[in-house]
Parts: sequence; structure tokens; C-alpha cells
Amino acid sequence: MRLLLIRHGQTPSNVAGALDTARPGAGLTALGHAQAAAIPDVLGTERLDGLHASVLTRTQLTAQPLAAARGLDIVVREGLEEISAGAFEMQSHAEAVHAYIESGLRWAGGDLHHSVDGGETGAAFFDRFDAAIAEIADTNDAAAVVSHGAAIRVWASTRAVNVASEEAVQRRLMNTGMCVLEGDPDSGWLLQRWHEEPLGGIELEDRFAQDVTGEPEEADAVIAEDSRR
Repeated sequence: MRLLLIRHGQTPSNVAGALDTARPGAGLTALGHAQAAAIPDVLGTERLDGLHASVLTRTQLTAQPLAAARGLDIVVREGLEEISAGAFEMQSHAEAVHAYIESGLRWAGGDLHHSVDGGETGAAFFDRFDAAIAEIADTNDAAAVVSHGAAIRVWASTRAVNVASEEAVQRRLMNTGMCVLEGDPDSGWLLQRWHEEPLGGIELEDRFAQDVTGEPEEADAVIAEDSRR
């Protein structure tokens, strides 16, 4: 199948740099709505059999313009939500952000038992995201999935067999950025495209936002931190 993983539009928490991962989560800013509104035109005639979103409010709001343009229902699925920030929920200080992003880097490197304090392990994250994608693949040959920055970056970079996960997980994914994969859960996934910028163009980027889930931490920083432990 062809799988379009689209990050949601900008939220107030993205602007503030807060780790907003709990339900129901923030809505969209005015820019976030503009980013969402640009998606249908950019996707043009791209085939879509289904449109799916996570249980968090911001993904469903982002999917609405595309749903209206294509005449599709938004299917809300458990398992597509953001990686849990655990004890660091809604925090924005450097230590919290480092601990959160470090988890994704560790998971990409194979340490699936690691977790943020009070959050999920890598094994738990991949189990629930894999299950959601498998359900989508069972009923669609081409689908758009609106999910979250850290979740998309970690899952796509790890599950794509044609890229090195440790390198790919460090790529940026701005609000309404997109990853395109082809394949299926059984034979594996090939990364066809990694569109870092908003689908509507770089003019829809907020260069002053403290976007902690779309901007990965350098792996070197994590390695240096490990050496001091």
C-alpha cells in the first residue's frame, strides 16, 4: 500500500515548546488551521482510499479540510497518538525535552526497554503504532494518516528498511510535514519521500516556535550525556 504520514498543524504547545502528549491535547493555532487548509491542494490527485487520525484533537482538526475536499470520513484510531511524555507532560525545560527526545533515539538504536519516566517503552510504542498501521493496511491500498511529530519520525525511520534508522530519526518534520512509504506490514516498508517542510510551503513555517517534537536532538549530544553517566 501507499501510506502518507502527515504531521498535524501547529498548536499553542508547539509554539511554547511544551511536551503536550496527553488526551485530548491542544487545538490548532491560526497558522495551524492555515497549514491544514493547504493540504488538499498540495496532495492534488494523490489517490486516497481512507483518511485516519489519532485520538488527539489536533490531528482530527488537521484532517478536516482534506476530508471535506475528498468526501472522506475521518477514521479516528487508537494507537496513532504521540509518544507519551510521562512525568514531563506539558513541561518545556531543557532536561525534560532532552529526556523525551533521547527515548526516540534510543529506540531507533534498538533499546526498546527504555522509557521516559512515567511514559511508555519503545516496545509498547511500536506495538500500538504497528497495530494501528496494520489495521489501516488491511482495508486501504492508499491512505493518509494524520499523526504526530515524534511518533512519525521514530516509527517511519525505524520501520523503513531502505534507510539507516539512527540517521533518519534525526530528520526534521515540521507541522504538516509528510513521510510517504510504500509496502505493507508483512513485507516491510520503503521510504519514498520525507517532506520536512509544511505541505503548503516554507512560508507556512513558524521560525520562532519552540517545536520540540519536530526538531530532533543531535545524537552526539545523547552519546556525550551517556558517557557522563
